[in-house]
Amino acid sequence: MTAKVLTCGLHGIETYLVEIEVFVSWGLPAINIVGLPDSAVRESKERVKSAIKNSGFRWPAERITVSLAPSGIKKEGACFDLGIALGILCAAEQISPLNLNSYYILGELSLDGIVRPIKGVLPIAMSLAGHDKINIIAPFENAREAAIVSGVNVYPVKNLRETVALLNNPQAMPLKIDIEDLFKKANLYNVDFSEVKGQYLAKRAIEIAVAGGHNIAMIGPPGSGKTMMAKRIPTIMPDLTLKEALEVTKIYSAATNLQHKEGLITNRPFRCPHHTISDIALIGGGSTPIPGEISMAHQGVLFLDELPEFQRASLEALRQPLEEGKINVSRIKKNYLFPSSFLLAVALNPCPCGYFGDPQKTCHCNTTKIENYIGKISGPLLDRIDIHIELPRVKYKELAEVKEAESSSIIKLRVEKARSIQRERFKNGKEEISYNAQMEGRLIKKYCPLDNESKELMRLALNELGLSARAYDKVLKVARSIADLTGVESIQPQHISEAIQYRNLDRRFT
Repeated sequence: MTAKVLTCGLHGIETYLVEIEVFVSWGLPAINIVGLPDSAVRESKERVKSAIKNSGFRWPAERITVSLAPSGIKKEGACFDLGIALGILCAAEQISPLNLNSYYILGELSLDGIVRPIKGVLPIAMSLAGHDKINIIAPFENAREAAIVSGVNVYPVKNLRETVALLNNPQAMPLKIDIEDLFKKANLYNVDFSEVKGQYLAKRAIEIAVAGGHNIAMIGPPGSGKTMMAKRIPTIMPDLTLKEALEVTKIYSAATNLQHKEGLITNRPFRCPHHTISDIALIGGGSTPIPGEISMAHQGVLFLDELPEFQRASLEALRQPLEEGKINVSRIKKNYLFPSSFLLAVALNPCPCGYFGDPQKTCHCNTTKIENYIGKISGPLLDRIDIHIELPRVKYKELAEVKEAESSSIIKLRVEKARSIQRERFKNGKEEISYNAQMEGRLIKKYCPLDNESKELMRLALNELGLSARAYDKVLKVARSIADLTGVESIQPQHISEAIQYRNLDRRFT
């Protein structure tokens, strides 16, 4: 007898439909899986056989052929186990085929019949949304992430026997998720800018960076608060919308066995990879490409601490994603596109010992050491960082101050006001952009006009700092964000002056 089961596979963060066909016939007992299975899929026959026996069902003592269609696409992962097991039971006439084709079956099986969580349940559910009466049987641990997608009925199962019972009970109720309740619990951070003593200029620069979506570099001696402030950047970023939250959760679901207790990531990501990270781990890829750190930071913050310690190849790989907000990983038979729109925050010391320019501690580095240290960061990468800010040592008076500094919630209100101005500005444009850092040449010309005094300031900056054309545009975009925070329509000379001072590393280190 032949049985058919519907399921889905995952390539990167994109999905494809798979039809599992099972044929049980007379012959020597054996099981063959065809349809370009990888090693994980080929090994599934041992997991499925043990799971069926240990769940109280009979393993057919006949010849079993399992075909995964379409046969031209390589099947990867263990997500087909549950579908193969149900197909075998149906073809062996141990369960009824009446309701089997009404579901998409997902799940890995353990030897005792437990349904294990898998990667990519949310991308699969999102790809199926829009079809009529989509029903998904998914592992219990993955069910909440799939149930977030509207128009999809998700039925969580814990083991093979429970799955068979569900198929025999078409009146079972799907899992329901209250999305509004999830967002009410969102944005709960255990850090706050009120805990940061002093560093008012740096906090101002970070506020501007978040308001306009600008990348920022912080340079200063050890203990000046670079890492502390970077960790607090998400606390002043606008709340994730449902669309953005689904984008982020989709990436995490495809990259890991997402077992978030709520099923939806509602806080903006903060990724802080170690400086020993490889370029593939940073940007994504591998023999079976998966999202890297830059994609895991999508709609959030990617923080690179001790920037000069990173491998040069890893840093140079950031250049394209910083410009385009996505990364294209190419393989012989397929291209994988991963979103990577993030705010880049980097921190570095001014020299190897960390005390160059410090008024209290002596720097023991010579000019050559300092140049070699900073020279590890290429000019093109530094050029793509909009704001450069130097952090001095925090004074005792500021550390001993009892009064709390301005809280993240207050700063966030100003940021959200500036972002709303930008959304209104770009809402009728052809380009899909929402903040100033995304502006290109035509939009910069349209929304960043300068008066004569501002033009003269820009001319002086271009000559003295040696700004590139890209850096020139970034100064204009930062000035536009400063003006939005101020609430004025036109860019004024003081906005240009402030934006120019955030490019002082161009003069000092390039």
